[in-house]
Amino acid sequence: MRLRDLLFVTGTIESTDQLTKRMRRIRISCPPQQWAPGQHIRLSVDGLLTRRTYSIWDGDDDGLQLCVLDHGEGPGSRWARNATPGQHVVFTKPEGKLTPREAPYHLFAGEETAAVAFAPMLRFLNGAAVHAILEVDTPEDRLPIEGVTWQYREGRPAASSKTLLNAVQSLDLPAEPGIAYLAGEAQTIQSLKRHLLTDRSWPRRNILTKPFWTPTKKGLE
Repeated sequence: MRLRDLLFVTGTIESTDQLTKRMRRIRISCPPQQWAPGQHIRLSVDGLLTRRTYSIWDGDDDGLQLCVLDHGEGPGSRWARNATPGQHVVFTKPEGKLTPREAPYHLFAGEETAAVAFAPMLRFLNGAAVHAILEVDTPEDRLPIEGVTWQYREGRPAASSKTLLNAVQSLDLPAEPGIAYLAGEAQTIQSLKRHLLTDRSWPRRNILTKPFWTPTKKGLE
C-alpha cells in the first residue's frame, strides 16, 4: 500500500446543494470512514499542500457530508463554490477531540463555523439535557438543527461577539457544572470561557474549546 493511501482518503463528489446563502452542503462518496460527532477532515482544495479543515455534517457507509461556509475569496471558499458532481477529492481521515463527553448536562455555544460540528453532536445527544446557543447574522443563515436557541448579529462583527456572550450569561444553568463545547471565533471563545471559569466557577477540565478562526491570525482550524 502506498504512503498516500495510508494518510489520505480519495472520494468523489456525489452532489451539492445550498443550505443557506453562505453554506453549501457537499456529499462525498468514499470508502466507509470511522468518525465521531464533532470530528473533522482536512481536505485538499488546491493540490495536496493546500488543505482546509471541515467539520463532518453527517456520514454513513456510502460517504461523508460537509457543509462549507463561504468566507469570500479564500481557496476553501473557491473550492466549495466550484465543487461539482464527479469531481475527485483527497482528504485526511476523520480526527479531532471536540466530541461529546459524559456529563449531567451539555452547553454548546458558537457561531456559523461551529454549527456544522455541533449538529451531529446534538443528534448524538438526543434526549440528554442540552443548552445550545448558536449565533448567525440573520434568520436566513440558520442551518436545519433541532434544539438550538438562535441569536442574530444583524450585521455586527462575529469577532469578540457580545451577542453570544450575553446569551450565555443569561442562561439559567444548574449550580453543578456540566460540559461546555465552545467553538468558532477565538476571541469570542475566550470571553465565554472566562465567564464560565470566573462567574460560574466551572473547572477548566469541563470546558472544551475549538477556535476555528480569528481576524488577526491564519492557520486556525
